[in-house]
Amino acid sequence: MLPDGGVDAGALNTESEQPTDALLKVRDLRVTFSSERGPLEVVHGISFDVGRGETVGLVGESGSGKTVTGLSIMQLIPDPPGRITGGSIEFEGTDLATLSRHQMRKVRGARIGMVFQEPMTSLSPAFTVGEQIAETVRCHMDLSRRDSWKRAVEMLGLVGIPHPAHRAKSYPHEFSGGMRQRVMMAIALCCRPQLLIADEPTTALDVTIQAQILDLIADLRDQMEMSVVFITHDLGVVAEVCDRVVVMYSGDVVEAADALPLYTKPLHPYTEGLLASLPLLDRGEELISIPGSAPLPWDVPTGCSFHPRCKYCEPGCIENVPPLEVVDDRAVRCLRWDKLHLAGTE
Repeated sequence: MLPDGGVDAGALNTESEQPTDALLKVRDLRVTFSSERGPLEVVHGISFDVGRGETVGLVGESGSGKTVTGLSIMQLIPDPPGRITGGSIEFEGTDLATLSRHQMRKVRGARIGMVFQEPMTSLSPAFTVGEQIAETVRCHMDLSRRDSWKRAVEMLGLVGIPHPAHRAKSYPHEFSGGMRQRVMMAIALCCRPQLLIADEPTTALDVTIQAQILDLIADLRDQMEMSVVFITHDLGVVAEVCDRVVVMYSGDVVEAADALPLYTKPLHPYTEGLLASLPLLDRGEELISIPGSAPLPWDVPTGCSFHPRCKYCEPGCIENVPPLEVVDDRAVRCLRWDKLHLAGTE
């Protein structure tokens, strides 16, 4: 149970036949940043599990805490100003939050890979893509320079880059956006990690390339038998690749469920708003948006943090902080969930 009387979302595993088979267990994670206004907590005690071979989507608008959560798992929060101030991140029985920087270097790349939002800020313009992949291999595997280069070429071929032996000698600026993202995936996967964290891997890509990247992630997940944490703001993308979905808002988990039930029958008004904003063909030209914007970390409203934007808000929502409740193998943070009949995609 949570301190506020709610249920720990990390204890929720909607795959009931495998309740304990979790590769990653995040429990009551709290992240705080120093600022001119004082300490600001941007992730407020979130919990979730990732099962072996499972893809879990972290979904929400910008500022919801998705990327901070992913960076916290990798211990990549810049310190200062940010730091993990509470909770645990258990990966195969080890709490990553307690590891030293030296110990964590042995985990990053080797056991957990990460694909970042913008590949051009993650790839060095001074080295060929083959050299950058081979460097990662040499850091974690006992291979010679020649064998590391051979491994780099193999990975470029695995992620679908044509003529990999030739393109390995190219620099990042010689690749398109979609191809650069494939290079990032090659770097993240070159040591065959058990877990991949994909942070908005399809951002700024056109829909055709986006579909190719999503298919590639799904194919590699199956080939390499790995788990995936997929971070995105787009529930349409989540529908393509995720088994379970964790919806975040203002640093909190507001709903967690298997993908299909969440799409067909959401329990939280914020999830309903995200689904309603999807550009579906049967909606014609009408584009629906959630009114207002997500609160800033220093200006979170009292009670339910979503209440200023919620059309179902009542006085109790303004006064009381809703607990996270488990309902039929789902989790929801709403005082009125059992009185609402929210619309899904069907």
